[in-house]
Amino acid sequence: MTRATQTVAVGLGSNLGPREALIEEALARLAEHLGRPVRRSSVIETPALLHPDDPAESHPPFLNAVALFASDLAPARILSRLQEVERAMGRDRSGELPWRPRRIDLDLLAVGGEIVDGPGLRLPHPRMPERDFVLRPLAEVWPDWRHPLLGRTAVELLAALERDT
Repeated sequence: MTRATQTVAVGLGSNLGPREALIEEALARLAEHLGRPVRRSSVIETPALLHPDDPAESHPPFLNAVALFASDLAPARILSRLQEVERAMGRDRSGELPWRPRRIDLDLLAVGGEIVDGPGLRLPHPRMPERDFVLRPLAEVWPDWRHPLLGRTAVELLAALERDT
């Protein structure tokens, strides 16, 4: 059965090396796997999240962006392709601690309004509503995307986050 083409939101981040060049490289590689982005956000700089086991540790700030793609691939296949790009760019997730500096980080944020809750993949991205560095660029490129569990648009989620912080 052929899947309908849906909008796919991918978060991109980098806080090591030539950050902007790495985001551009990731976008070029993603174009080979998912097609050219339909839209892409501005690149924003945000402080790195600190690992809870080492709050005194400082990390370089991240550059973050969101790109939208049109795809008929299943979410698991899209995630696999994102991870292929990360590996090709030198990221090794095995043994990697969360929230540590990295050259490239690609997150599958949403595939249309699909809900997935399985091992290794949850959609929409479970921490999206609490992350300004995801919601700001997402609201820029897909303001009317509606979170299928919370019933709020990207713009509404961002406004709620800004109100609460």
